[in-house]
Amino acid sequence: MKYSGIGGQAVMEGIMMRNRDAYSLSVRLGDGSIHTDVTKVKATPVFFKLPFFRGMYSFVESLIVGMKTLFQSSDYIEDDEETKKKREENPEKVKKEEKAQMAGTLVISFALALLIFLALPFYLSKLFDKVIASETVIVLIEGLIRVVILIAYMALIARMEDIKRVYMYHGAEHKCINCVEHGLPLTVENARKSTRFHKRCGTSFLFIVVFISVFVFAFIRVDSRPLQLLLRIALMPVIAGISYEFLRLGGRSDNAVINCLAAPGLWLQRITTKEPDDSMLEVGIASVNAVFDWAAWQKETFGAQPEEPPAAAVGEEGVDHTDPEERGQL
Repeated sequence: MKYSGIGGQAVMEGIMMRNRDAYSLSVRLGDGSIHTDVTKVKATPVFFKLPFFRGMYSFVESLIVGMKTLFQSSDYIEDDEETKKKREENPEKVKKEEKAQMAGTLVISFALALLIFLALPFYLSKLFDKVIASETVIVLIEGLIRVVILIAYMALIARMEDIKRVYMYHGAEHKCINCVEHGLPLTVENARKSTRFHKRCGTSFLFIVVFISVFVFAFIRVDSRPLQLLLRIALMPVIAGISYEFLRLGGRSDNAVINCLAAPGLWLQRITTKEPDDSMLEVGIASVNAVFDWAAWQKETFGAQPEEPPAAAVGEEGVDHTDPEERGQL
């Protein structure tokens, strides 16, 4: 598998694909057609192209673009007659309202994430202070609690019908990228055969953040609990930067050690990705085609294109044969 640089995200009844300075949003409309928008993004400042700093910048930018495309996709499928009328009569006002709503949602989501995945594990781990003297062990317990909460959260929201479909589109996004990066022509048939797991996935990033945080938080040695929590929040950009570099390395390497470390993230993708249907793959293909000339890239990277997927690309029901349960290597 080769690194193409393209990445994406599942949204409501659609897929966003990002390539360099542009991203596309393809959504399946109610009439069965696929609508695609392409948006240019500002070039990354030179300073934020440096190692570790690029991870911080990418994390924040991904949150903003992800939230924007999520709102945009919901507009295409959920507008009632009253909303459509307002949009036609005063588009600027509706646009401002949507920006304010998006900003508010982003702030609330970020605050809830800090509360559930940072503050809650921290204070739960402190319940062990009376029986465990080692601060390092307490930090390890905190990390374990954080992992349990993360997995429980993913599994619980997976039971919601809307999220199930988002997870299916997430699988379609990965299949399309894997199809391209294994040198196969991007068709529904080839994408269907490809794996739904990918090492550069955001799910893997979240697990890496939890893993790295255990080591970083172990260096916080102050007595005040509020200050300990504040320092944890302040160090999140640093952890994001380190995690991004690890994810970037994993996405460009098939080294056995890297693959072992990437295994837990791939396992978590069994929760956050589901097998898509062909109509979802069509949406993913439309999104890729809008921002990425995969044929030219494959010609430059692979030369002649293979007629069949390589063994590492597919397996039963699209399961990656390089995952831990299939080969025991990760």
